[in-house]
Amino acid sequence: MKKLFSAIFIIASLLCVGKVQAQYNPDQGCIVDLASQDCLPNTILSAGPFLRIIPDARSGAMGDVGIGLSPDPNAMHFNAAKLAFTEQDMSLSATYTPWLRDLGLSDVYLAYLAGFKQIDELSTVGFGLRFFSLGDIDFTDDQGNSTGFGSPRELEFSVAYARKLSERFSTGLTAKYIYSNLASGQTVQGTDISAANAFAVDLSIHYKKPIELGSYSGDWTMGLTISDVGSKITYTNDQEKDFLPMNLGLGTAVRLNFDEFNQMTFALDINKLLLPTPVSPTMLDANDNEIPNPEFDTDGDNIGDYRQQSMFSALLGSFGDAQGGFSEELQEFNYSVGVEYWYDQQFAVRLGYYYENPLKGDRQFLTVGLGLKYNVFGLNLSYLVPTNNRRNPLDNTLRFSLLFDFQPAESY
Repeated sequence: MKKLFSAIFIIASLLCVGKVQAQYNPDQGCIVDLASQDCLPNTILSAGPFLRIIPDARSGAMGDVGIGLSPDPNAMHFNAAKLAFTEQDMSLSATYTPWLRDLGLSDVYLAYLAGFKQIDELSTVGFGLRFFSLGDIDFTDDQGNSTGFGSPRELEFSVAYARKLSERFSTGLTAKYIYSNLASGQTVQGTDISAANAFAVDLSIHYKKPIELGSYSGDWTMGLTISDVGSKITYTNDQEKDFLPMNLGLGTAVRLNFDEFNQMTFALDINKLLLPTPVSPTMLDANDNEIPNPEFDTDGDNIGDYRQQSMFSALLGSFGDAQGGFSEELQEFNYSVGVEYWYDQQFAVRLGYYYENPLKGDRQFLTVGLGLKYNVFGLNLSYLVPTNNRRNPLDNTLRFSLLFDFQPAESY
């Protein structure tokens, strides 16, 4: 099972957004199964999908929300601009996320270390280190003969600068180096596989405003981030390069203080990959005959045009390139909602829900978790509960984060 799943993971990463082996039906506005004519999933894929794994157990317990939540070191993943509003001088966070634990794998995991340091009242710098291990793999050829052992792994290192532009508004810039080594040294159909390298940036903004709702005080926050905007990468040193998971995220949160002991936060995130929608190589004409799709390969090189776009063309065109029109574009938005309750700033209970359209990945799950905080030390736990038949890599998995605040704050 381990070898099988790892092989599937590597093949998917190498091929990324390959051809969809089905037909596009203009009448239904979707890609359909050749036999049943039912709409098929047309998921947007990318290289480096590990960059989109939520590395924070706090957000992992709140349906993966995080763009508008109060700042902590894990803002490096969601929205670095939040760091300008931190109340700590310095903080560190370490998260361990077992991956595919439900399949009995123990050496596949995501580890994440992040931190920040306040420079002055207006500026904060942060860093993040993400390491994704796929375990030890015995590579084999088509006949099952061993071709060597490998330890596929991926890495991201990021640094960020956040600055307040006013009492309520801040902006952030994050620079990243990305390394992906899935099958370096192997040869597939005469093609040598090598490690991939890339550089990317995140751009983010954050807004925070004090509010009063009846007799309750609190604050309203909103964030916007464009992440992983960077160079296309390849594992084969050829011209078929793949996109990083460029993403647009919008998040908001409302935090209410009911009294000096009780506090609740309600949060919502909306995300969309800024990548081309895959195009089917064939389609049905008015008489239901299969014909070549004229939108698939206009230059005749047998590679889908959507894969050959530049980074900027893909980013700007990602809101209007789906064959199914605006209705399909709406299917590409993912939604997260979460609730967090704190008692006396020491004990937290969290609940969340994540939704992705069935034709665009079909990830749908509930999340629950707890948080503990004592002086400078914090511990967060989260657990995922699927709500459909789609298997999730985090099924039956407990993940946790440790936080260290080197200057205790009045509020978390």
